[in-house]
Amino acid sequence: MKNIERRDFIKKAAVAAVGSGALLNACSNEKKSSVSGVVSGETFEWKMVTAWPPHYPILGEGADKLAKEIEEMSAGRLKIKVYGGGELVPALESFDAVSQGVADMCHSASYYWAGKAPAAQFFTAIPFGMNTQQAYSWLYYGGGIELWKEVYEPFNIIPFPAGGTGAQMGGWFNKQINSVSDLKGLKMRIPGIGGKVLNKAGGSSVLSAGGEIYTNLERGVIDAAEWVGPYHDYLMGFHKIAKYYYYPGWQEPASFIELIVNKNSFSKLPDDLKKIIEIASTSHCLKMFAEFENKNAEYRKKLIEEEKVDFRKFPDDVLKTLKKYTEEVLNEIAASDPMSKKVFESYKAYNKSASVWTNVAEHNYSYLK
Repeated sequence: MKNIERRDFIKKAAVAAVGSGALLNACSNEKKSSVSGVVSGETFEWKMVTAWPPHYPILGEGADKLAKEIEEMSAGRLKIKVYGGGELVPALESFDAVSQGVADMCHSASYYWAGKAPAAQFFTAIPFGMNTQQAYSWLYYGGGIELWKEVYEPFNIIPFPAGGTGAQMGGWFNKQINSVSDLKGLKMRIPGIGGKVLNKAGGSSVLSAGGEIYTNLERGVIDAAEWVGPYHDYLMGFHKIAKYYYYPGWQEPASFIELIVNKNSFSKLPDDLKKIIEIASTSHCLKMFAEFENKNAEYRKKLIEEEKVDFRKFPDDVLKTLKKYTEEVLNEIAASDPMSKKVFESYKAYNKSASVWTNVAEHNYSYLK
């Protein structure tokens, strides 16, 4: 039976190759376009708000680049003006602005909207969860994007994955974390599910926009803060006001950026412009992740060699305890909200399968590096 299957596979592959050549030849000789429909000459001018400071490296710049790429791909038929956080609306009011049609789209992170839709936070990062490639796989081939759309449907919003930071750092602290008891009473800027885990560990999570973190940490409003990784954290200047830089980023092993679009605005676009938004957003998932990987490696070295930053690993017992609290928090969120339960069950099942493959394909040699 196996030999028959193998022969069938080879036969089908050969037929496909021949068919592809014939199809390409036919297309090259075709005088008329095979694309159905007429491309509209109508132009659109949209507003994009963001959760980032204006033109902020990689994140804010990512919004700028995405808007420019959409305009270029559409031959100028869809022009998008980008507003940084606070320029049109406050950064953390961007979701409402898109939902209500004040803006047509927003570049942000979904866990900022957990207070409006608890399940939204699953689409940015899950502590101790999947890595970037696993989570991307879940989004595109495991039903993740379909669930994301379902979560945002009541808000008149359509989501698109539009970037990723990769694994993050654990954050900046002004005291050493030697045991779980050191987390008690700690005031830390940490959003999403990670913030709820910190609360369970006896700390106090604070949600603030990126532009507010430095001042809050400098003035002692917070004792610690996590932002992204070496590159962004260097630019933010956290090494000047915090003593210890901890890793790993247990709270965000993979972190995604979203492009959310007002459903009414989107429905008015011709099909080709809708597809352009989708394709441009998808391309930025790869581009942003690749840029973060490049910059973080460079700036980790810079922080150590030039700034003499004290990089420290969280003690194993702290990580084990945070993982236990994470499981409790995730189960509590799932039990309190049916949509969260639906998303979490999908994520958890995919994670189990993906982890097995990653262990086989990668972990069996990565330790040798």
